[in-house]
Amino acid sequence: MTLRNICVYCGSNPGRNPIYVEQARALACALVERRIGLVFGGAHVGVMGVIADTVLDAGGMVTGVIPQSLVDKEVAHMGLTELVITDSMHERKMIMAERSDGFIALPGGIGTLEELFEVWTWAQLGFHRKPCGILNVAGYYDGLARFLDHAVAESFVKTPHREMLFVETDPTVLLDCYEQYTPPNVEKWLSRAEM
Repeated sequence: MTLRNICVYCGSNPGRNPIYVEQARALACALVERRIGLVFGGAHVGVMGVIADTVLDAGGMVTGVIPQSLVDKEVAHMGLTELVITDSMHERKMIMAERSDGFIALPGGIGTLEELFEVWTWAQLGFHRKPCGILNVAGYYDGLARFLDHAVAESFVKTPHREMLFVETDPTVLLDCYEQYTPPNVEKWLSRAEM
C-alpha cells in the first residue's frame, strides 16, 4: 500500500529511559528515508517534539494538529511544515486520521493509549482500512500485548481483530509490514451472548 503520511501517537514527556527518544529518532529517519510524511499531535515537548524535529532536520514533511487550548498553553511546535489548530480534541483526532495512511504508537501515556485504541477500533468497525501498530520500544508495550492476547483467549477480542494491530520492535520492520498490508475482510457483529 502507498504510504504518504503516517500518524504517530506518542508521549508529551520524554520518559525515564533515553531509548524512548532514541527510537523516536530512528522511526523519524525511517519515515524520511521512505519519503513518508509525519502527522502528529503538534507539540514541541517530549517524544512528540523529538520525532518532529528529527523529521524536519532530515528534510521531511511534518503536519502537526493541535487544539487551541494547547496552543494557549504554549506547547505548540511553531516550526512545522504545517500546523493545524482545531477547536477540540475530537476534531484534532479526526483530522489526524483523515490525513494519515497508517498509525503508529510510540511509548506514551493515557492520551497515546486512548488514540491508539480509538483508531484501532475504527479499523475493526470498518471505518477505515489503514494499518495500526505499536513500536514496542524496550518492552514498553509487552504487558499490553500480553493483555490483548488474554482478551482473545477469553473471547472478548476476535483473532482477526487482534491481528489487525501490529506489534514490532524495529521501525523498519513495522514500516515494511505497513507497505505490505492488505486489510482483512472483517465485520463487527454482536453474537447473542454480546447483546
